[in-house]
Amino acid sequence: TGSWGNNPPRGDIGLRGDGMGDQSTIGCEKHTGEYLSDETIRSLVNGLSRIEGHVRAVRRMVESRRCCDDILTQTAAIRSALNRVTVKLVEEELLNCLNTCGRDDAEQRLDAAMRALSSMLKHG
Repeated sequence: TGSWGNNPPRGDIGLRGDGMGDQSTIGCEKHTGEYLSDETIRSLVNGLSRIEGHVRAVRRMVESRRCCDDILTQTAAIRSALNRVTVKLVEEELLNCLNTCGRDDAEQRLDAAMRALSSMLKHG
């Protein structure tokens, strides 16, 4: 059973079955039209695709019993890549908010973005 007991990781890290997470995030319901530019979407998707490949490579390293130091170096690289994706998303949210939100709405959305970032950093 390993260190996870009877609950081994499933790959969705506590997300709903569709992998989309909790849709009740404050602020998201306010977005209309295009929230992320095509260029930003391409950048995020490319980064996430690289992360997926990296995670698969680390899994193969574990399965082949590679040195712990090597595996830890690679997991640190994955964490760094996820942080870059997170920063890009928060940056886009803040830029979008500065350009489109009213004063009251901007404060609420900034609060929501900062809570999400804080949560990511606590659990990261």
